[in-house]
Amino acid sequence: MKTVNIKEVAQQAGVSIATVSNVLNRPEVVARPTRERVQSAIDSLGYVPSHLARQLGGSQQGTAVGLVLYDVRNPFLTDVARGAEDLLHSVGQSVVLCNTDVDPDREARYLDQMAQQKAQGVLITPADLSAEWLARQRARGLHLVLFHNSTDHPDVCSVAVDDTAGADMAVTHLLARGHDRIAFVTGPPGMRQSVDRGAGCHRAFERTGRSPDDLRVIATGAYTLDQGRRAGEQLLAATDRATAVFCANDLLALGVMQVALRAGLRVPDDLAIVGYDDIVAATTASVPLTTVHVDGYALGRTAGELIVDEMRNPEHSHRREVFAPRLVERFSA
Repeated sequence: MKTVNIKEVAQQAGVSIATVSNVLNRPEVVARPTRERVQSAIDSLGYVPSHLARQLGGSQQGTAVGLVLYDVRNPFLTDVARGAEDLLHSVGQSVVLCNTDVDPDREARYLDQMAQQKAQGVLITPADLSAEWLARQRARGLHLVLFHNSTDHPDVCSVAVDDTAGADMAVTHLLARGHDRIAFVTGPPGMRQSVDRGAGCHRAFERTGRSPDDLRVIATGAYTLDQGRRAGEQLLAATDRATAVFCANDLLALGVMQVALRAGLRVPDDLAIVGYDDIVAATTASVPLTTVHVDGYALGRTAGELIVDEMRNPEHSHRREVFAPRLVERFSA
């Protein structure tokens, strides 16, 4: 089989060899249209950079599986990563961990690198899932498993949590304790977790005869402790302050709790707080956090099992695995 060199890629893409080199090594310095044109030439020619070809020992397929998550600092996603890595390591696959910060351009660069390195598969929380996005990844020969609760794409494996049910549990818990001024602190509005957990809040309100419009929503820019603190400041500044808050993950909840306690409020007497994920820090907080438990390790391990089956089993059939959450009652609500 003819070996393709970097000069041929440059000629097909209509750019210099230096530009191709930058796409491979410093993609952030190349304009997106140019980067996509070069990547298209790389894919169509089957070009493998010389250092990667040596690492692959001349084979056409590597042993790596990409693990592409939106924020590896999140303790829940750390559990997911460990579950996936443990399973993949046990069957002889290596793992490449990537952090996207929900940035489609950054995600695209990582996926470009996965394709260039002939990765066998990718486990990913996609920044912007669509049929077109799936088709692009498949055209590169990538096997995929999504961390995404979508029913719109039955032709791809996915693992997810029933976040609508989990949020419903949390808000129902607060309503049952007599709270009628409830706030919902969530992450970026476009993320599937935010959408589904918001839907669960509305479902709990509607079932008890309340209007979903009565739910006070504070959307943050990320699922982080710092964003939780900022949300807490907004909550406390309101003239008709909420008496309870459901946060779409534990980091947001712990941030809200810090602000409330520093302001002299008693949790849960003055402000009840419920989180989501049940990370280790939820048990060690100043007031142990009532939260919705999700088994991140099992989620990651199941994703690993699905990608291995897809890569190795000619009779593989796509599956959607949905994990059931459960409420863990501690002392914050």
